[in-house]
Amino acid sequence: MVLIKTLVCLANSRKISGRCVAGMVDDDSGEWVRPVSARLNGEVSARERQYEDGMEPNVLDIVSVPLLRPQPHDFQSENWLLHPAYYWKKVGRIGWRGLLNLEQPPSALWVNGFSTYHGNDDRLPIEEVSTLSDSLRLIRITDLTLQVHVPGAAFGDQKRVLRAHFSHARHEHILRVTDPAYEQEYLAKSEGTYELGESFLTVSLGEPYEGYVYKLVAAIIERAKIQTGSRR
Repeated sequence: MVLIKTLVCLANSRKISGRCVAGMVDDDSGEWVRPVSARLNGEVSARERQYEDGMEPNVLDIVSVPLLRPQPHDFQSENWLLHPAYYWKKVGRIGWRGLLNLEQPPSALWVNGFSTYHGNDDRLPIEEVSTLSDSLRLIRITDLTLQVHVPGAAFGDQKRVLRAHFSHARHEHILRVTDPAYEQEYLAKSEGTYELGESFLTVSLGEPYEGYVYKLVAAIIERAKIQTGSRR
């Protein structure tokens, strides 16, 4: 049986060999849905997430997604198994005012106090996640700065990494960015910091890795870009 849920797409981020797509149901309920595949890590392939014309969802698209059943996995309570035999369908798009209606209260991003060498309040031990009720947040911030750097340079690794610096609910965060559009744009720039204006962030808890779960910026939505007509 196919169940259709209409979502405001709030993330289409990089995940292993595919994407992590997530959004809120377009009914003012605040319900999050993360469509996942039947593969081990649930990543969504290009074929599984495409529209009939071959395009794929952009952040802020309103999308009808064919699903099979809820498939919560540990702390990722929002997971739903997608139906791979049907196309997704774009039925509209929202702007900044629509985002304001979806904004969640500025509570702490789960558990704080655990940081990586280059991050800040950017991870939590696996044993801390058992009591969590969600793994996705949509937050609005005013002090977003993006950092392009080469964290492994001292060890011969010249790959650049993009991190987001911001404050939220009285905590300073430095989180890894997995938004492919912003990675493509900013990793082509010189090392340094870049200040952005008022923005929404979709923050997601990723898959467990070496004893920790990491907080990731899955999408960046700049107010200035929306108001100038950019797709993002």
